[in-house]
Amino acid sequence: MVLLAAAVCTKAGKAIVSRQFVEMTRTRIEGLLAAFPKLMNTGKQHTFVETDSVRYVYQPLEKLYMVLITTKNSNILEDLETLRLFSRVIPEYCRVLEESEISEHCFDLIFAFDEIVALGYRENVNLAQIRTFTEMDSHEEKVFRAVRETQEREAKAEMRRKAKVPAFGGFGNVSSVSSGSLITDTIVEPEKPKITPSAVRSSGPSRALKLGAKGKEVDNFVDQLKSEGETIISTSGKRGSDVSKVLPPPVNMESVHLRVEEKISLACGRDGGLQNMEVLGMVTLRVTDEKNGRIRLIINNNDNKGLQLQTHPNVDKKLFTAESVIGLKNPEKSFPLNNDVGVLKWRLQTTDESLIPLTINCWPSESGSGCDVNIEYELQEENLELNDVVICIPVPSGVGAPVIGDLDGEYKHDSRRNLLEWCLPVIDANNKTGSLEFSIAGQPNDFFPINVSFVSKRSYCDIQVTKVSHVDGDSSVRFSTETSFVVDKYVIE
Repeated sequence: MVLLAAAVCTKAGKAIVSRQFVEMTRTRIEGLLAAFPKLMNTGKQHTFVETDSVRYVYQPLEKLYMVLITTKNSNILEDLETLRLFSRVIPEYCRVLEESEISEHCFDLIFAFDEIVALGYRENVNLAQIRTFTEMDSHEEKVFRAVRETQEREAKAEMRRKAKVPAFGGFGNVSSVSSGSLITDTIVEPEKPKITPSAVRSSGPSRALKLGAKGKEVDNFVDQLKSEGETIISTSGKRGSDVSKVLPPPVNMESVHLRVEEKISLACGRDGGLQNMEVLGMVTLRVTDEKNGRIRLIINNNDNKGLQLQTHPNVDKKLFTAESVIGLKNPEKSFPLNNDVGVLKWRLQTTDESLIPLTINCWPSESGSGCDVNIEYELQEENLELNDVVICIPVPSGVGAPVIGDLDGEYKHDSRRNLLEWCLPVIDANNKTGSLEFSIAGQPNDFFPINVSFVSKRSYCDIQVTKVSHVDGDSSVRFSTETSFVVDKYVIE
């Protein structure tokens, strides 16, 4: 046998994770690793040290060591090549080379070690193959899980059915029904209050523009859940859950509350050129006090981009066209109470590159060891303030972490999803440009498509509600406003 064990240990010789490829006791391997640092106190630079019985081939990993323990008659050149492969495997599973991170991913490392060495001899594999082998899916396992989930759903449905059966008959029948009811109460019933975003009435145009009472039951149910402390997500778009965290509703909401919501879908070519850009916006009104039901909204429209605006059918269109005022066709009627009512919506669709709010330029260039990638952003709409910006760049798998050069902001390498996430807390007029440089093995096509996400408290299309007044007397009404501009899709292909 050639390779006896592979281990990651501290500078003091403490084993963090160790894989033995021959029969060896724990005491034996711990003794070998504990003796390893003592053999290195020679003041000379080596890649291996020897004793009378074994050879240590090692490589420093910041504060740790990657150590292979071999027999003395093994081929040192092959051992060094094997060591390099072991060292490249570790960053694939551990973001930082620290003891806690190694311990957390110890089983992943052991499984990968087993793909490199079998029965003491090196397998003919590379890093990409190791990753494929360790993450290989089992079709049989998926089928088994699907069947099991179906059986669990059927069992729960049967329990609900039995719980509804009246407890008539003999003592035995009563006992069984009571038992079924108890199980249903403890297991099934707690799931009822949970509600997914799709179950909540969307803020999109198709529902929010209905002033009738068809959605009243849903609204009452949602209001009841809110009163019980449930968090209801009503924002549409892919980042709805993120928006609810980053842009919470105002704390002091008035009896007249307005939401100005916009979402953008954009696709650009990697060599420049806007393929398509669409911005959808809406003003939603919510009135909670009956005395403020008969009101009008004064709109300030500073659009210079060519928006298409549309009011709700029950809104006086002539009044809006002439005076930019939103009011009901019948001024004697009131807006519905405790309902989100969409009163104005707009749409912008364009291929004009000058209207892109945030441009992304990615320049991958091939080098001798792979690719040098330069990526930069520029805020073209300087009146915007973009928060929590994340630019996701695909990176090749099985080649280790990218080497970061110049960087504005922060970055995170997600080795599981093969993504480099460039994170910028805020982009505004004072921080309108930035760049990131990194190097990694790969081809230029490996770094596309790039996806961008952000949220903003400022609207892209400059449409605002400046005043709310009573229909009678034109006296002002206190109101609150929340504005959000979010990403539905933002991709550089």
